[in-house]
Amino acid sequence: MTKFRFEYRLYHRRFRQPLKTHHGVWAVREGILIRLEDESGRVGFGEISPLEWFGSESIEDAIALCRTAPESIDLDWIRGISLPACQFGFETAWGSPLNPPLVGDFERRNSSGLLGKIEDWESLWEQGYRTFKVKIAVAPIEMEIATLKALLNQLPENATVRLDANMGLSETETHQWLEFCDSYNIEFIEQPMGIDRFETMLKLSQQYRTAIALDESVANLAQLQDCYDRGWRGIFVIKPAIAGFPSKLREFCQQHSIDTVFSTVFETAIGRRMGLQLAAELSDRAVGYGTSHWFEDLNSEDFEELWNSL
Repeated sequence: MTKFRFEYRLYHRRFRQPLKTHHGVWAVREGILIRLEDESGRVGFGEISPLEWFGSESIEDAIALCRTAPESIDLDWIRGISLPACQFGFETAWGSPLNPPLVGDFERRNSSGLLGKIEDWESLWEQGYRTFKVKIAVAPIEMEIATLKALLNQLPENATVRLDANMGLSETETHQWLEFCDSYNIEFIEQPMGIDRFETMLKLSQQYRTAIALDESVANLAQLQDCYDRGWRGIFVIKPAIAGFPSKLREFCQQHSIDTVFSTVFETAIGRRMGLQLAAELSDRAVGYGTSHWFEDLNSEDFEELWNSL
């Protein structure tokens, strides 16, 4: 069996402005870039970008795996990994996509740009973005609805808006938001309530015109399978970088023909490559990868350059 020489490097990316979600304030994205080289000199890059508060392993667990990994590894070793973000990173490095990644114009025209402030939409629109994502459940609902109204009054008619609550709404607030959204062209509300409120979200998804999308509820492949088995046929927001082995994720999506949105965990271009590849194969909706404007560093699309910059 082919052996690969394994190396890894840690990175720290500071957000241009801290990202505020219902989970808290996020100022620095920490992750790991990995490099595999086979006996013939073929090099593959991967990325481990955990999101512990979202349900993946911690960055400390991922670092511990890399520190204890042998310098020479094979596919059996990779298949024995149990940590989902590490599964993604190592399999990505081991097997490059069959087709080159879809970047540049694809990312802008087929991606939702995450807004920090409502006025940010204009610069993103000029870059080609037509779908915009707004975080909610971080301020009083009346204030957030007023802010969203102001945004909707400014956006061109062909713009699309998504809302992401990160499990921060009560049932009453979810009803309020859905009633509001039904009066406007809102694509969906992402994960309005906690993972333990699945049945309530399932019921609400059948009451309103505006769709509900599961996100935290389907952080990894096991959760994705569970929600499908329990009857969810709405939108699944999939974060490939923490979902597990890309090959198994691809197989599940192909078998069940689910309605998916592929989304970022604020990884670099190395992790984004596989996410975009999967999205191009498996989804018709705009991807959630419009986040590079949130960072000043490690924005290169050249993998060797990214690696050498650390």
